[in-house]
Amino acid sequence: MSGDWTVGSDGDRAWLAADGRRFACAIGRGGIRTDKREGDGATPVGRFPLRRLLYRPDRLPRPATGLPVVAIGRDDGWCDDPGHADYNCPIRLPHPARHERLWRDDPLYDLVVVIGHNDMPVVAGAGSAVFVHVARDGYAPTEGCVALTAADLLHLLARATTDTRLVVEAP
Repeated sequence: MSGDWTVGSDGDRAWLAADGRRFACAIGRGGIRTDKREGDGATPVGRFPLRRLLYRPDRLPRPATGLPVVAIGRDDGWCDDPGHADYNCPIRLPHPARHERLWRDDPLYDLVVVIGHNDMPVVAGAGSAVFVHVARDGYAPTEGCVALTAADLLHLLARATTDTRLVVEAP
């Protein structure tokens, strides 16, 4: 199955519809916006391909999915510095520019779906590191990502292919 993952919000709660079901999810603390900018905490509106799945091999077996799969290593990061040439790209740590560490102490990046947001081409300041990942307890807001429980994300990943799209609808 390669149906789209559609994200929406009724103002109080966010949801992701796929596979004939509706899953609770978290979105960015800045809500859903059409004019995503670096640091605004918003989840961008759009239709995004699912590029690949990153996962923590020390915490999970390789997940079943139709997406390309890459194990996260201790020195993996993602550049979120709009003034650097590596902006919105995976990097190796240490790195001189501002970045996110993908190997985290908490479980948020145990599963990370890299989406095709601001990547072809990359535009400085238009937002970086917008992923689908594991949610915090209580679906606390993200910095602009979409987040689900690990169980729900694994369910969706098992049905995902390179034809699946993350569709974030304007409120």
